[in-house]
Order: sequence, then C-alpha cells, then structure tokens
Amino acid sequence: MRVPAFLRSSTTRFFALVFVLQLISGTALLLYVRHIIADELERTSRTLVTELHDDLVADYKQEGLPGLRRLISERLTGIRARDAAVLLDDPQGNQLAGNIADWPPTIPFDSGWQVMTLYRMGREKPEPMGIIASKLPDGTHLLVGHVIEGDLRVRRLTGEAMAAALLLAVPLALLGAIVATRVITGRVERIAESARRFGMGDLALRVPHEAGMRDAFSDLAAAINLMFGRIEALVGELRVVTDSLAHDLRSPLTRLSATVERAMRETDDEAALAALERVGYEAETLLGMLSTALQISRAEAGIGRDRFVDTDIGQMIEDLAEVYGPLAEERGFTLSAEGGGRGVVHRELVGQALANLVDNAMKYGRPDGSIRLSVHHTDDLVTLAVDDDGPGIAEDRRAEALRRFGRLDPARSVGGAGLGLALAAAVARLHGGAITLGDNAPGLAVRLELPVSGD
Repeated sequence: MRVPAFLRSSTTRFFALVFVLQLISGTALLLYVRHIIADELERTSRTLVTELHDDLVADYKQEGLPGLRRLISERLTGIRARDAAVLLDDPQGNQLAGNIADWPPTIPFDSGWQVMTLYRMGREKPEPMGIIASKLPDGTHLLVGHVIEGDLRVRRLTGEAMAAALLLAVPLALLGAIVATRVITGRVERIAESARRFGMGDLALRVPHEAGMRDAFSDLAAAINLMFGRIEALVGELRVVTDSLAHDLRSPLTRLSATVERAMRETDDEAALAALERVGYEAETLLGMLSTALQISRAEAGIGRDRFVDTDIGQMIEDLAEVYGPLAEERGFTLSAEGGGRGVVHRELVGQALANLVDNAMKYGRPDGSIRLSVHHTDDLVTLAVDDDGPGIAEDRRAEALRRFGRLDPARSVGGAGLGLALAAAVARLHGGAITLGDNAPGLAVRLELPVSGD
C-alpha cells in the first residue's frame, strides 16, 4: 500500500524524529532515576543487614555463644529492630535465638546478600527481606535480615510516578516537536517564499537574516542572497542585450520591409512583384518571430511584473473574440467567448498569449469547427481556456509542443515558428501560474491557470 504523501514529507519526518527523540530521552531519564532510587534503597538495606551481621559476629568472637544470644535478644527488643530478622541455630537445626523459627531450606549456611520472602515469629504473613547467612566456628548458623517491604513500596510508587510522568511526557514531547517543527519550517518557508517571489520577478528581494548570526540558516540565506544578486545583475544585462537586440534587428527589418514595399510599387514585372511579395512576407514573419522570441525571453526573466494591473478578463476575451471574429468567420470557424472574472495580470502579454492560441486554433483546427474562449473564476485562480475541434496533440508530445520552436509538423505544411504555445507558457510562469494541454475530444484544450492576486 502506498504511503500518503504527507507522511513521506521531510516536515513530517522531522516532526516524528523530534517527537521520538524526546520520548526516548525522557523515558531513558525516568528509567535512570528509577534505577538510582532502587539501587540506593537496596544499598541502604544491604548496609543495615551487613552492619548488624558484623556486630553480631564481633560480639560472638568477644563473648562467645552466650554473649551472642544475649545481644540478639537485646537487638530484637530495641526500637530500631522492628524490621530486623535474626536466626541463630545449632548444628542440628534447633533455634537458639532470634525471631525466625526455622532455617529456610533454600538458603545455604554461608551465603551472601539475597532477597527472599520469610516468616517472622508473631507475624501472620511472610515478608520480603534481604538476608545474609554465615556459619560460625562452633558449627552454629547465623542468619541476619532486614524487611524491605517499605523499599518495595517505594519502588512501586516510584514506578507509578514514572508511568504518570511518561504519560505527561507524551503531550510535552508532542508540543516540543510541534514548536521545533514550526521554528524550522518557518525559517525554511521564509526562504522558500523569498525564492518564489524572486522567481516571479521581484529581483530586488533578498532573504531576511541577521548578519551577526552564524548558523546554518544564516549561511544559507547569505548564499542565496549572493545568488540573487548575481541573477539580478545577469537579468539586468539580459534586459540591456534584448532591448539592444530588438532595436538593432527591428530597424534593418523595418527598412527592408519599407524597401520591398517601395520596390513593389515601382515595378510592373509580375515575376519580380511575386518575388518581392515573398520577401516582404518573410520579412514580416521574421519580425514577428523576433518580437515573440524577445517577449518570451523577457517573460522568463521576470520582466514585466511591474505592469500587472487589475483587469476584467471576461471583457478581454470578448474584445479578442470581436477582433478575431471576422477573420475566423472568413476561414470557416465559429469563435465564441463566455465567462467572466477579474485578475491582476499583464494585460498586453496575456492578450498576446490568447491571440497566439486563437491563431494556432485557426491554423490547426477543423475548418468548419468552433473555437471557444472561456474564463472560469475561483477565489484563488482565474482559468483562461481556448478549445478547438482540430486533431489535438498526442499526450506524449505535449511537452515538446511547449518548447520554443517546437514544431510537431515535420513537413511544416502550416506556417508558423512554433512560438505561440511557448509564449503562453512563459506568460503563465511570469504570473506564477501554469499552462496545461488537454484533450477536447476531439481537439486541443489549452488552459492558462493564473493566480487572481498576481502573486
């Protein structure tokens, strides 16, 4: 089963990583504290038992067995002996002193610290206790213990407190992950928004950052700003070059067209006149190609965003249908316009793009077919559509058709330079929108999706 896209996103992964790391670190800290408490309780109990055992053995060495029996009785009657457990028996297993009746069969006569559950005399139920057992030189056996029920209760309460703390740690870890994710994604989004606006043509924009900060984001912002500055300089140079190129090439082409027109007026030779007409036509075509290519270059460089204005796009397509209506009718097409909406657009470029799409539809559409212009408006997008009844474009060749000079007719039986769709695509990108080519069943359906706000 395919994992949803939002679960595969870097933001979700970062959020999950922070959340899991906080839970792991919190759990590890709680377990460590619990271990320290348990270890301290055991160490305290073992120290008490060891001290009592050593005192009894020392007394035995000084005063012998009678003195040991007397000391055991004194220790078990003292106020501090309420949790003490002692057993002294002879080699035959008979109790000589203490508050445990019989030697536990599972305890060796000489063993180190261990925890067992034993009965003390006068008690109704067994009690957990830590014990130490030893064999004295005369063959008697000494068992010394300390009841650790209180310690176990503390451990249990500590465990319950740890579980409650862990449950509290889950929402805290969740909150921490949310805050960390927001901080990181917020900075990334600011950089991404700056890059998006720069790509839309706001070439003076720079990523905001604190110059004195030396972290990864500040370094990234500084590097991006350096790149932005270089791009702005290159685009400025491109603007100069394109303007100069347009001026330098248009002038001789215009003079060529004027010379051809003058020659056509002055000649009566039919063959020469036909040749001059072809020259004039090619000159006009070249001038149009130059103008369109320059428009595409300027649009792709983001030039022209300062000319975005709030526009009645419904009225724009009606005007376009009125201008192209007679030509379409002359060629056998029915041209219609419908829908309405407003948007902040470059009116001249959008109009030129739509005109190119209509011209393409008349070149490649079915002669007795229809061409439909329409506008669909939502809160965020305005969609301009041009539909025809022609052969359309195969899906696997639509990307090629959007490239400059992308001619899908190898024989070039229809005039044109292959710049109409490329210009429409460049205009869409200038506005932060997109162009899509679809199937009109039959025919081609072109959609220009532009943000209403122009951002």
